[in-house]
Amino acid sequence: MPGTVVVAQSGGPTPVINNSLRGVIEACRDCPSDFGRVYAAWHGIEGVLKEELLDIAAQPEEEIRLLATTPAAGSIGSCRYKLKAEGTADFARVLEVFRAHDVGHFFYIGGNDSMDTAHKIGAAAREAGMDLVVTGVPKTIDNDVGDQEFKLIDHTPGYGSTARFWACNIQNANEENMGSCPAEPVLVLQVMGRATGFIPAAARLGDPGREMPLQIYMPESGLTLEALADNVNDELRRSGRCIVVLSEGFDVGGLGERYDAFGHIDFEASDRTAQQVAVSYLNARGLAARGNARGQVAGTDQRATMIYASNVDLAEAYAVGRHAVEVARRHGNGWMATLLRAPGPAYRARYDKAPLERVANSERVFPSAWLAPNRIDVTDEYVAYARPLIGEDWVPVPVENGLQRFARFRKVFAERRCPAYVPRGYR
Repeated sequence: MPGTVVVAQSGGPTPVINNSLRGVIEACRDCPSDFGRVYAAWHGIEGVLKEELLDIAAQPEEEIRLLATTPAAGSIGSCRYKLKAEGTADFARVLEVFRAHDVGHFFYIGGNDSMDTAHKIGAAAREAGMDLVVTGVPKTIDNDVGDQEFKLIDHTPGYGSTARFWACNIQNANEENMGSCPAEPVLVLQVMGRATGFIPAAARLGDPGREMPLQIYMPESGLTLEALADNVNDELRRSGRCIVVLSEGFDVGGLGERYDAFGHIDFEASDRTAQQVAVSYLNARGLAARGNARGQVAGTDQRATMIYASNVDLAEAYAVGRHAVEVARRHGNGWMATLLRAPGPAYRARYDKAPLERVANSERVFPSAWLAPNRIDVTDEYVAYARPLIGEDWVPVPVENGLQRFARFRKVFAERRCPAYVPRGYR
C-alpha cells in the first residue's frame, strides 16, 4: 500500500502559500498508487511533535478549492519552531510519529530555515533506516532563498504578491503625500525585509518612470541615518516633498531587539521600529521644508492580504506545489522543488529541483548590480526582473455577504497512536 503523506507549513506566511498546499494535496490525490492518505501537520513541525495531524480526507471539496484564494496560514497553521540538535528527543519523536502513521512522504512548505529542518529530518530518517521521502516546497515573501546567481531558484512564491502589494501601495502613498505635503512633506514607510532588500525594492515597480520623489533604503545600501536625512532634505529642496521606503532591517541603531527561535530579529516585536527612529531623527534635525515627517509601519498585511495578490504568483505557487509531488515521486528524498526563468524575451517559469542541503539556511541578498549608484534606488535591470512577477490583473476573491470567503477546515485529526510529548523547545 502507498504510504501516508504529511504536509506542513513553517515560517512567515504569504498571500499564496495555501495554493502550494492545494497543489500538493491535489497532486497526491492524482497519484493514488504512489501516495496514500494525506494529513496536514497542525502548525508545522510542532504539529508533528504533538501528533496533531489534520485529516485532509475529512475536508469538504469546496474548502480545498478555496485554498486557492485564502491567504496566510490559518487553514493548517504555521510555526517558528527550531528542532533541537540532531540526535535529540525532538528528532526521535518526529520519526516515532511518522512510523506510527506509516508516513512515506513529508512535504514542508517554507523558507530557508524550513528547508534546513526538512534536510535534517530527511538525514535523520536515512540514518535510522527509515523509508521516508522529504521534499521542500519553497515560499517566502523576502525572496532570499537560493543563490546569488539565481541558478538554484529564480524567485520564491510569495514574493510576487508582496511586491505587488508595495507597487500598489506606493501609488496610494504618493497620492497621500501629494495632498498632505504642506504640513507633512515627508512620509516614511517601513517595509518588511529583515536582511535583504527585495521587498523595499518593489516600491519602484509602482513608479517605473521615476516620477515620484521616492527614496528606497534597504539593508544592503550601507547608508547611515545621517545620510538618509541629507538625502531627504536634498529632495525637499527639489520637490518640496519626499517618500521614504525604509527596510525594517536598515541600520538605525539599537531597537530593543527581540528574536525568534532561529535567532532572527523579530522587528515588529521589538521595542522600537526603524521608522520611529528615522521619523524622530528627521524631525529633531529639521526639514528643509515647512512641516513634519510622519511615518507608517505596514504589518502582517504585507504577507496576508489576498486582495493585492499577483495572479502570476498564485499560479506559480500552485504549480510548484504540484511539481514538488512529482519531484518526490521521481527523485526521492532530499530535494526542494524550484522554479526558474525560461530563456526568451517573454516571461515564462519552468520547474526544476535543488538539493535541500544547498538551500538550507541560504540567505540571498539583493544584488549589488541592481542597486543604483546613489544607493537609494534600484536599476532598470531589477525592474525588468521583478515586473513580470506582479502580474497584470486582480485575483478574483470569492465574496459572501460582502465579506471575503476563505477556506475553513474541519478540526478532524488522526487518532493518536503515540504517547503524549512536550516539544523540547517548550521547556
